[in-house]
Amino acid sequence: MAAVDANTRAEHLPVMFAEVIEALRVKEDGTYLDGTFGRGGHARGVLSKLGANGRLLLMDKDPTAIAEAQKNFAGDARVAIYQGSFADLAEWDATAEGLDGILFDLGVSSPQLDVAERGFSFSKDGPLDMRMDTTRSPSAAEWIAEASEKDIADVLFLYGEERQSRRIARAIVEKRAIAPIVRTAELASLIAQVMPRGRDGIHPATRSFQAIRIFINRELEDLKLGLNAAHARLRPEGRLAVISFHSLEDRIVKQFIAQHAKAPAGNRRMPEIKAAPLTLREIGKAAKAGAEEVSMNPRARSAVLRVAERTMEVAA
Repeated sequence: MAAVDANTRAEHLPVMFAEVIEALRVKEDGTYLDGTFGRGGHARGVLSKLGANGRLLLMDKDPTAIAEAQKNFAGDARVAIYQGSFADLAEWDATAEGLDGILFDLGVSSPQLDVAERGFSFSKDGPLDMRMDTTRSPSAAEWIAEASEKDIADVLFLYGEERQSRRIARAIVEKRAIAPIVRTAELASLIAQVMPRGRDGIHPATRSFQAIRIFINRELEDLKLGLNAAHARLRPEGRLAVISFHSLEDRIVKQFIAQHAKAPAGNRRMPEIKAAPLTLREIGKAAKAGAEEVSMNPRARSAVLRVAERTMEVAA
């Protein structure tokens, strides 16, 4: 067998594959939803464990990902495919009878990062787009052209935790007054001029690109809606598995699970209030990718997997 270098293998390996498949505890006749199809690595793993009566539902915002799903899975009677955000999963009729497992693999996918034309990467020059769903507006370039300096600064600080957000926003507004910023390399270079590379070796544009991408795609808003929708559609003993890649996402997932899995702390100075029934059970602690996986796929370094199990029916 020919040798396969780590970079090539990383492009085709879904993050924390074994951990996800184990967490979902796939039953042959169960119904499962992959809310972030991407390239379909996790989906293939689930499908390999389903029998003839099993069901796999595939969703993704990205039309390119959906085209890939259609190409590879449309001929399988067990599979249904839907373009859209997992925020709307409860609106898909195929989920109405309940789900035995749901996966959200958050953030940007490898194909999106690796294709310069998608505009997600500051290391590859391309149109400043950043939309996961390319049928919707605005693109990152369109937003940057119209947003106020304050709004740009707020987005960079809120979604990228960028301490120099005001300084960068001011530079963007000054630059666009001369000429529109329409390329990823233009924006990355502008930010680098404002903020020289630090000692940690991280590119100065990293946080800003993350922030703009999250904002343009409504990622945190969709995550909150998607978690609630998943909670509503999970059958008793159904599993929810979520892979996060930065603290903002993980905090939302952690708090959501705790909200439904842990009784609120009492206050002896206040009258006792009957607590709502707990509807989730946390499965283990937050898990991270192992050293071997990280060595093959550096993008797995920041991945955090959290798993919860549904404990009861949804109240009428």
